Amino acid sequence: MFCVNCGSKVEGNEKICPNCGAPINANNNNNANYNTNNSNEGFNNFTNSVNHAFDNAEQSLGSAVNDVKQSFNNAGQPYRGEALNTNRSLLGYIVLSIITCGIYSYYFIYKLAYDVNIACDGDGEKTGGLVAFIVLSFITCGIYALIWYYKLGNRLAENAPRYNLHFSENGTTILMWYLFGVLLCGIGPFIAMHILIKNTNKICSAYNYSRGLI
Repeated sequence: MFCVNCGSKVEGNEKICPNCGAPINANNNNNANYNTNNSNEGFNNFTNSVNHAFDNAEQSLGSAVNDVKQSFNNAGQPYRGEALNTNRSLLGYIVLSIITCGIYSYYFIYKLAYDVNIACDGDGEKTGGLVAFIVLSFITCGIYALIWYYKLGNRLAENAPRYNLHFSENGTTILMWYLFGVLLCGIGPFIAMHILIKNTNKICSAYNYSRGLI
């Protein structure tokens, strides 16, 4: 039994607490034991609540850590954006250009430069867009257009190895077809465009594959 006044333990059937002299009775000690048990139970409940809270915090922290790890791992992966066009064809280029009175040819140049700049990003080069192509070609009486095709051919050839490809044609090949191919019944420029389309499609296809876009 315990003294309800000072809490000291009382041995046997003592009527008076030897520590403080307060009277001892069974009812008080039963209440003291009940209160002690309730206190112990409350403490146990509190301890369980704290442990549960720590467990939840640990799980949440573990989830957050895993998210950070996943984000870090994904940081080195290529960005999965839109798939680049790989279905260009010389026939489509010619037919649609005729139907649209040449308008499609400019759209074709725009999309060609757009896709090549994405697929070859990081090589330190940039293929001029449609506005530069039109304006500078007009100012230079078409000379810039030849330079544009020449640089595009070289850029495709130089970037082919990064996609495990090899192009035997480069900017010089394209330029020769444009300049001297006209002597072959005027088909030289079309052959040059076919080469550019073919190599661009291969580069874009390899880009899409490397990004998991196909």
